Amino acid sequence: MKYRKDSMSTETETHKLSNSEVEEVLRSVIQRLIDGQEGFQKIGEHLKDETLRRYFAAESLQRAHFRGALEEVLHQEGVHDAKEKGTVGGAVRRTWGDIKAHLGGTDHTLLETAESGEDSAKKAYREALEKELPLPIKQLLDTQYAHIQTSHDYVKAARDDRK
Repeated sequence: MKYRKDSMSTETETHKLSNSEVEEVLRSVIQRLIDGQEGFQKIGEHLKDETLRRYFAAESLQRAHFRGALEEVLHQEGVHDAKEKGTVGGAVRRTWGDIKAHLGGTDHTLLETAESGEDSAKKAYREALEKELPLPIKQLLDTQYAHIQTSHDYVKAARDDRK
């Protein structure tokens, strides 16, 4: 997708979103994607169920793909320092997942941690989609959000199956 330099600005009756505001929205989502990428990888390493391990590895890669797509949008808009780190909350969840795993946590307890991370990702996407973003960016986020919701539901169902 190619965007014009002025394409990140949108205007509504009440507020014109500046390029920097759109950048801020995208960076927030990217941070949650980093959290998800790292969280799926870390938790997946500790899961006992092989099917879940493969699913978590695939979801980690998917988060990296989503992140790359959003970083590409920023790069096309002239933002060359689009490299982000995850959030403090995501780091805490990953550490908590590691502690649970090292203390003999079951797949159920690890899936609870993963679901919490997915809740955070869903919230970041919902907040981003509430903004008046340019249509191509909104469509990209909407497509990614649909996948995030499906993943959340899968993780939740897997957790509930292991009570």
